[in-house]
Formats: sequence, structure tokens, C-alpha cells
Amino acid sequence: MKTIDHDQKSELPAMAPGDIYFILFRHKWKIILLSLAGIAAAAAYWWYCPPPFQSEAKLFVRYVLDSRSVNTDPKNAQMTSPDAMGQSIINSEMEILTSYDLAQQAAQNIGPAKILAKYGGGNDPTKAAEIVRKNLVVETPKQDSVIHLAFMSADPTIVQPVLAEITRDYLDKHLQVHQSSMSDDYLAQETAQLRSQIDETEDELRAAKNAAGIISIPDAEKSYTEQIAWVRNQLFQAQGDLAAQQGGMKAQSQVQTNAAAPAVVTNLPQGREEEYQRVCARLEFLQNREKQYYTQFGYTDENRLVQETQLEIAQTQMLKQNLEASYPDLVGTYVPVPNPGQTASAVPGIYSAVASPVSLQAKIPVLKQELEELKAEASKVDDAESKISDLQRKKEMLEGNYQNFAASLEQSRIDETLGPGRVSNISTVEAPTPPFKDMTKQTKAMALMIAGGLCAGLAWAFFIEFYLDTSVRRSKEIESRLKLPLLISIPDISRNGYKRLVQAAERRQLQFQNGDGSEAEGGPGLLSWETSSCLNPFYDALRDRLVNYFDTTDATLQPKLISVTGTEKGCGVSAIAAGVATSLAETGERVLLVDMKLEHGVAQQFFLGRQCCGLDEALSLETRECALVQQNLYVVSAGSPDERFQRILPRLFVSLLPRIKASDYTYIIFDMPPVSQTSITSRLAGFMDMVLLVIQSEKTDRGAAQQAIELLASSKTKVGIVLNKTREYIPERLYRETLADF
Repeated sequence: MKTIDHDQKSELPAMAPGDIYFILFRHKWKIILLSLAGIAAAAAYWWYCPPPFQSEAKLFVRYVLDSRSVNTDPKNAQMTSPDAMGQSIINSEMEILTSYDLAQQAAQNIGPAKILAKYGGGNDPTKAAEIVRKNLVVETPKQDSVIHLAFMSADPTIVQPVLAEITRDYLDKHLQVHQSSMSDDYLAQETAQLRSQIDETEDELRAAKNAAGIISIPDAEKSYTEQIAWVRNQLFQAQGDLAAQQGGMKAQSQVQTNAAAPAVVTNLPQGREEEYQRVCARLEFLQNREKQYYTQFGYTDENRLVQETQLEIAQTQMLKQNLEASYPDLVGTYVPVPNPGQTASAVPGIYSAVASPVSLQAKIPVLKQELEELKAEASKVDDAESKISDLQRKKEMLEGNYQNFAASLEQSRIDETLGPGRVSNISTVEAPTPPFKDMTKQTKAMALMIAGGLCAGLAWAFFIEFYLDTSVRRSKEIESRLKLPLLISIPDISRNGYKRLVQAAERRQLQFQNGDGSEAEGGPGLLSWETSSCLNPFYDALRDRLVNYFDTTDATLQPKLISVTGTEKGCGVSAIAAGVATSLAETGERVLLVDMKLEHGVAQQFFLGRQCCGLDEALSLETRECALVQQNLYVVSAGSPDERFQRILPRLFVSLLPRIKASDYTYIIFDMPPVSQTSITSRLAGFMDMVLLVIQSEKTDRGAAQQAIELLASSKTKVGIVLNKTREYIPERLYRETLADF
């Protein structure tokens, strides 16, 4: 036995097999009724909703050829295969299969009257299409490219024909959706228009190239770059040679000139020699350019640049011939400047590798003029490049569109000649099967109904157990939740097979007797309390535990005060108090049972028809014989049920406490009212050696029990719990196996 531990927190114990058995057997009728409801629903479903006839088919989608971008050429068409999950393409095909257009087409081909024969009759195409669409099931397993079709109907004669018609109409619909729907006239018109635009673009491109004087932009840019580099090189070389002659090499140059160059003409008009030198240098430059066009760039005589260069060469040669005819002394005076890597001996008529100053001075302006002209022509090419590039891209785009439309027109003409093409990318894995009834879905639905009823019963039982019902139900909850010792658990004799024992067993009776043991006058009087012998072992066990407790605590003082109380009325406090008192009296101990309820309760019935005996009289040896009800057992009442008396009762009890302690009773048992904030129980509990708190199983709320314990906590008394009217729901075999869980 231990005192109340107010600081301990109630913890929810772990779920054990015994807990599950207790919940299941306690609420077995709820579970059985809901399970029977599920079985009844399954039976009604079987009777009123028989499975329809159905036909199944399977289609394999290898890929989808989409030519709606005006391109039906298999080499250029967009071919899409189902992805790894088989969803993107398969889902689009399933949308086609479940479309209203397809259902309407199938209903029209089969005939609305045939479809509606089992659905009220009629010839409404819209209603027939709705039935076809509603009864068509389209499914596909995950990561699979096979589409499963099933059509269901109460009429077995139409399921297979309707599904076959749906399959055929789907193949045609698939072809219409994924192939171009443009007409031949439109394709021919667009093809001709694109051809005309291509011709116009080619003319604009040709004119732009002619205006810029180029054939290919990359080639022209490369040509001008090389020419500019070559002219700049010639200019730098000529300027270097001139500076060398003018900077200190005059004597050596004079010797070379006297040895190799012809004599300087002195009788020519001023300026004619310089003009002749410039003309010869210009002619030499143009000839080198013409040679470069032929050798490096591979231009022909039809090229505009070649033709312009040849025209300038002819004009320059004519100017040179005119000067030589007018001034014969100028012939042979021009000394050409050798190219890099060319020696003086390689140039006919040149006696030195270095030209005369006059020739160099005449050549430098010509090179500068040619350099500026080349830069100007290269700038024109850069300006024309943007326009020519745009025209080139436009031409390529128009040619691509033209090829697509031409291919579409050709394919359209082929389809028109050969008829609607076959959809070779979709194959029929399984043709529509003959009609049959699939019991799988109905069986699953019935199983779900039965399982649903069972699960609903289980869920309702556990919901009640954990949320709705907060009462104390088992012995296990006393120590696990309330943290108090359980002295004994007394079963409910009206249930679990005890009722027939109550009717047949010998009853223990309390009745008024005289001091010598003979019955009182007037006969045995009213029976105050009685119990079936089947509960005697429980009272005796409670007696033994009380005796053992007092023995272990060395409680030698007498009398020992025991208070029996409860959390509410009707929990069996008076019956337990009388039963324990009777059991203690049978051991030979003198026992006093005091009714503290101040009402016409169980103990008060001992005094009906006789003069009442109070507590003060029972404490006196001279007057206590009137309280004797049987050998060694005295029963008295603490006072009247008057309200004023109830308020002064604790003070009277304190005044009588010395006499109580001095009496020769071994045990004094107080039948106390329920513990509450206004009752006297909590105020008198501190004077007791033991308080028995009676909790009625499945009636007393855990909150009420905890509140009663809190009120008794301030008295620092010893508290023991008696769980009354417990019920055994579990069969005996399972109960023994899981006894530790209770």
C-alpha cells in the first residue's frame, strides 16, 4: 500500500494483445452488426446489380506519325514514340478513343435502335452515343504501349459489333487527327505562290550581286583583302627604295644607273617623263591584277571585275602608246619594281634591282590611288553584304517551305489515288472478344463492401474506446493511469454468468439480534443487506489484504479506522462496506459499521421499525447492544440527514474521536458519501487509517476519479482502489493467456 503520488503524471500505456482482445470482445455486437450490414449490402449488390456482358480488345501503339506541319514525307515527318512512362502519346490516343465524336460515329454506323433496345428503346442518336461513350472503358497499364478496350452492355448481341466498330472508327479518326487535312487545291495554290516568291527573290539577289560587282561575298571579301595587302606591300617597298636613294646611296645608285640604265633623256618637255612613268606603273599594276584574277581566284572573262580591269588596261596601253608616239625618247625609260622574291635579272631590260628615283616617285602616287580605290570597293561589298545575306536566307526559307508543300501535295494525290491510308503504326493485338460476364469487378466490389462493414465496426469500436468512452474500465488502468494501488476487482454479478448463481446461491443476511444471539423481538425484521455467496470470496480477499496491510505497517493501536467512499452515487460503496464488515466480523473481530451518508441508504435500513442507535451510543458499553445486528458486528448511523447537522458533523466527529480511539472495537468502518468539493469525506479522510475508494467499472469517468484523488491528496492518507462491477468480455481461454494485460 502506498500514499497518493500527486506529482506523478498519467501516461498512456502501450497497446498489448489483451487491450485489443478487450476492445474487440467488449464491442463485438457493434462490429458484428456493421459487418452484417456490409454483407447485406454486398448481397443486395449481387442481386440488384448483376455484371453486364462485355467484349474486350487490345491495340498496340508503336509510334505516332504527325504530319500536320504540312509534311507527310516519312523522311521529314515528325515521328514520336511513347516515352518511358507510356503516358504522353498513349494519353492523347485515349482522348481520341473516349471522344464524343467517335462514340457518335460508332452509334450511327451500328444503328441507334440496336443500341437502345435494352435501354428503353427508341432511335435517338444522341442517347445512343451517350450510352456508347458511358459503357466504353479505355485503360492502359503503366509503362506499356498497349491500350485495353472494353465495351459493356446488358445486350450480349451488340457488345462485340460495337467494339469492332469503335476500333475501325478510331483508326480513321487517328489518321484524320495526325495527318494534314489540307485540300489539293490549297496545296497547289500555296506551292505555285512559293515558286513565284522564290523566283522574285532570286532576281533581287542577282541584281544585288551585280550592283556590288560580286558573285560570292566570302570570295569577294577574300579577294579585296589580298589585293589591299599586295598594294600596301608595293607602296611600302617603293617608299623604302626612294628613301634609300635619297639618303646617302646616291653615288652607288649613279654607278648602277650609268651601267645598267639607259641614258637620261634631257630634251623632253617638263613633266612628260613623270607622266610616262605613272602610266607605265599603272599599266603594270593592272596587268598584275588581271593575272591574279585568273590564277588565284579562278575568274573567267565573263566576270565583271575581269572585264573592268581589261578595259582599264586597254585605256592605259592606249595612253602609253600615245606618249611613246609623241616622244620616242621615252621608250625604255620605265624600270619596273620587282616583286618580293624576284631578282633584277628576272625583269627584262632592268640592269639593277633598284628603280630610278623618277620611276619610284611616279609609282608611289599610283599605288596610293589604287589602294584607295580597293578600299572603296571593299566598303561597297560590306554595305551590300547585309542585303545579300537577307535575300539569301529568304530564298532558303522559301525553298524549304516549297519542298514541304510539294511533298504534301504529292502525298495527298497518292492518298486520293490509293484511298485512305492504313495506319501501320497501330496494330490490333486482340480483336474484340465474344461477349462474356466479368465477375472480377463485382466480386471486388462485394469484398470491399464486406471489408468496409468490418472496418467500420472496428473503427467505431476503437473510436469509442479511445475518444468517446473516458471511463475506468479495467484493473490495468488503475495503476497505469491513476497511479494508485488496486486492492481488488469485484465482478458484476448481473453479467458474465453470475446472474443464475445469484438466484440459486445461499444468501448471507444481516438482521437485528439480541446481545445473546437470539433474534430481536418482532422477528428478523427488514433485511438490510444481502449478497450472493459468489461474492463472498472477493470480500474475504479484500478483508485479508486489509489485515495484511495493517500487519505489515505494525498498526498495533486499535481500533483501526477504515473509510469506504466512492466518486458518485450507485457505485456500490454501502454493499462493499457491509460485505467487508461482515467478513471481518466472521473472523471473531469486533467490528462497528457507521453510516455517514446521512440519508436513507443501505445501512440506514437496519434501523427501520426500531429505535435508532447513534454513534455515541455505540461507543458506550452500556448502550451499544442495541446496535448489534449479528455476532461481533454493530451497525449505527452518524446522525440525521438534516442539513444543519451535516454542517456540524465533522466537528462532532472530532469531539467523538477520543472516545473512538478508546473503544474496544478492532475495526470501525465508515460508510462515507461520495467524494466531492462539498462532502465531508475529504475533510474526515485525514483521521482514517485507510480510505477505500470504490470506482465502478465502465461508469466512473477517469476525470471524476482523478478529481476525487486530488481532493483526498491533501489529507495525506493511505488510499486503496476497489474496482467494482467489472465485466469479463474475453473468453476464459484468451483471458488466461493475456491475464497480465488486465
